[in-house]
Amino acid sequence: MRSTRSTVTFSNPFTLPGYPGELPAGDYELLVEEELLQGLSFEAYRRTATYLTVRGRVGHAGRTELRAISDSDLKEALSRDQGATEKNNHSEAALSPQEDLK
Repeated sequence: MRSTRSTVTFSNPFTLPGYPGELPAGDYELLVEEELLQGLSFEAYRRTATYLTVRGRVGHAGRTELRAISDSDLKEALSRDQGATEKNNHSEAALSPQEDLK
């Protein structure tokens, strides 16, 4: 077994399938566990679990929870976040006045 840690950043509040409530925007630690595949002539690993570290909020400060998440659910949440960010950026641009080009 091996574990790797990385960080994912959400620019907007988001939800995860199977968990109640919305999580705030910010950086989240991602823990990926993999197992070594036996019987191959080269070293290869297979993902066995992915966890998103969620820090406790008001009333639960100091508490940390590892939430199991599938790779596809993570990719979908990040994609929704990127789409929301792009939408917000375009909305702000559309509301700003245009300059006269002379």
